[in-house]
Amino acid sequence: MGNVLDFDRICRQLVDRAPDAIIYADDQGLIRLWNAGAQRVFGYSEEEALGQSLDIIIPETLRKRHWDGYAQTMATGITRYGADSLLSVPAIRKDGSRRSVAFTIVPFLGESGKITGIAAILRDVTEQFEELKALRKRVAEAI
Repeated sequence: MGNVLDFDRICRQLVDRAPDAIIYADDQGLIRLWNAGAQRVFGYSEEEALGQSLDIIIPETLRKRHWDGYAQTMATGITRYGADSLLSVPAIRKDGSRRSVAFTIVPFLGESGKITGIAAILRDVTEQFEELKALRKRVAEAI
């Protein structure tokens, strides 16, 4: 039986040890899972983040747009972001600094088929974003 996969153990280790932030929020937008990668990217410990609104990482200027889309997804079960969509948005850390993150989402369905929450896998791409912005600026100045 040594080759039989222990699926639960593998999933737990995958989430716990992933270098990217993995966050799961329930249908109300409350954080229910926060891995070590999320702590590294956003600065909040798991204890600080669990039970909190996603607002702790969403810049205030983007919250209305985020929550409108979140509510619509929860109500309809439809998201405009497919499995191959890589989204890029600004985010905020515990210390108030802004970061650029690229992420994908995974809607979770309950037994009724209704969305019960959404997981996001996020990567801090601030350095790459700043390099690209500087490169674009140099190109624009050279023209």
